Amino acid sequence: MSTIRLTAAQAMVRWLQNQLAEDGTPFISGCWAIFGHGNVAGIGEALHGARDTFQTCRGHNEQGMAHAAIAYAKQLGRSHAMMVTSSIGPGALNMVTAAGLAHVNRLPVLFVVGDVFANRGPDPVLQQLEDFNDGTVSVNDCFRPVSRYFDRIERPEQLLTALPRAMRTMTDPADCGPVTLSFCQDVQAEAYDYPAAFFEPRAWRRRRAQPDPVEVASVAALIKGADSPVIVAGGGVHYGHATEALRRFAEATGIPVVETQAGKSSLPWDHPLNLGAVGVTGTAAANAVCGSADLVIGVGTRFQDFTTGSWALFSRPNRKLVSLNVQAYDAMKHGAEPLACDAEAGLAAVLAALPGYHAKPIPASLKADWFSDVDQLTDAPKPDDNALPTDSQVIGAVQRASGPDTVVMCAAGTMPGELHKLWKATRPMSYHMEYGFSCMGYEIAGALGIKMAEPDRDVVCMLGDGSYMMMNSELATAAMMKVPFTVVITDNRGYGCINRLQMSTGGAEFNNLLKDAHGGANSRIDFAAHAASMGAEAVKVGTISELEQALARRHEAQGPYVVVIDTDPYPSTPHGGFWWDVAVPEVSERAEVREKREAYEARIREQART
Repeated sequence: MSTIRLTAAQAMVRWLQNQLAEDGTPFISGCWAIFGHGNVAGIGEALHGARDTFQTCRGHNEQGMAHAAIAYAKQLGRSHAMMVTSSIGPGALNMVTAAGLAHVNRLPVLFVVGDVFANRGPDPVLQQLEDFNDGTVSVNDCFRPVSRYFDRIERPEQLLTALPRAMRTMTDPADCGPVTLSFCQDVQAEAYDYPAAFFEPRAWRRRRAQPDPVEVASVAALIKGADSPVIVAGGGVHYGHATEALRRFAEATGIPVVETQAGKSSLPWDHPLNLGAVGVTGTAAANAVCGSADLVIGVGTRFQDFTTGSWALFSRPNRKLVSLNVQAYDAMKHGAEPLACDAEAGLAAVLAALPGYHAKPIPASLKADWFSDVDQLTDAPKPDDNALPTDSQVIGAVQRASGPDTVVMCAAGTMPGELHKLWKATRPMSYHMEYGFSCMGYEIAGALGIKMAEPDRDVVCMLGDGSYMMMNSELATAAMMKVPFTVVITDNRGYGCINRLQMSTGGAEFNNLLKDAHGGANSRIDFAAHAASMGAEAVKVGTISELEQALARRHEAQGPYVVVIDTDPYPSTPHGGFWWDVAVPEVSERAEVREKREAYEARIREQART
């Protein structure tokens, strides 16, 4: 048997370069790295040796660079992924949040984190956690609950089994998610005679799980017996490349479609059967149809509480639930009739079993009335209006400046709810929202990842001042790499979204807006100057008109382009939306809280009756 003598780290990098996606290019497109003593000698040397064929990008924050890698995979519909490497200790732990984000959103990313010495000779090494009762534990064990596959590499030959398992996880539609290889730092540098055949190119094809005929028949029977069904389109529609299949299904059956945050842009916003956002941040049209539906058909959704209004939205007595999902765990939730298969294949099979079926038509006025209510919110204010701009007016300005190639993205705070309701997505993957984990700080790094995935797209990142302060370091990375995208920072001087939630549950304004935080009155942050100091082109504007002028100049920038605008922290879109179960204290000295508790208990009792 022919062998090749390599260090374990060299073998890993060589092997990864030969694992091919369906388009014939490497599935792992490159690596994000911050080096430390736990990975610079072994993995760092291996990456240097492959620098001409396997791109390594330098991050400024481990969590940030992991977010960029995750956004890259999300924007490409999980067809490609990236590797992320750090040293042991704090460098590794910085990525645990990102691993949780990838796990919740079912997105592939390969975490290769340095670990302590397998031979334990120099214990305890710098940054080593010592468990007094378990000698096998390191900080990397924190990755276990947020990894789809976890392995500790303690011998070079373990890569022969660990790496194929890692690739299987990242390319499996049902199990897709983050993989963590905890790579002992001495083992990274150890040599082994690997079989040459191990490095032969291998193509990893997307498995399209076909539907079970019995499940298809059961789902078709439920649809035939329904007069007012609704389809809830989730992220699996995008990952399953099923947007066209969804359109054909909806048009043939007349069943209206509502969209989750991950599923938004499954259909164009102006398709007559697309009623828009669903749930807590949903449109009035979508939620009205969901409330009267006798059958709810989930396609590629995990039915998160924002989608279901904490399971109070689908309130028609005796309504039934169907879940088409590639993951059986999701397909079986809440007693759903499962259809565990690929989204495209499942929709086609069920449609074939529904000859002549057509749902009861929905009133055309539902959608028209919604836009009649909210379009005025996104209009530019009158020239003599001196009030601070609202978030909806900012969204309107960005919408007017966008085109067919624009991708709007966000993650947490006020903007996700406003964008879910108001943004008019024209084509698949033109709306990129991380709302599975709702992770503040994903935005700028995520925008970088999106632009790297699709360089020809016009990427606009929208975030608040709170998220900007949470994680902005990869703006410097983007400037360094001259990756152009637009960042719109709405400065409402605090955590405006949570402040409104605090008020809505009877709480006093406290510790959210800077004016209500200890020492907050002393805050004087110049976000435009800060962004410019990291190499971005940045401008502060005072009005919606100035914002539109600034956005018109964004394509002239050679790297990231940042526009800052002050906004009012209090208004949000008053139309649409739905109840969300946020527990209100049973005991409080404040009358406002007691009043809200009474309303909360009444709502819980009402839900129990339905």
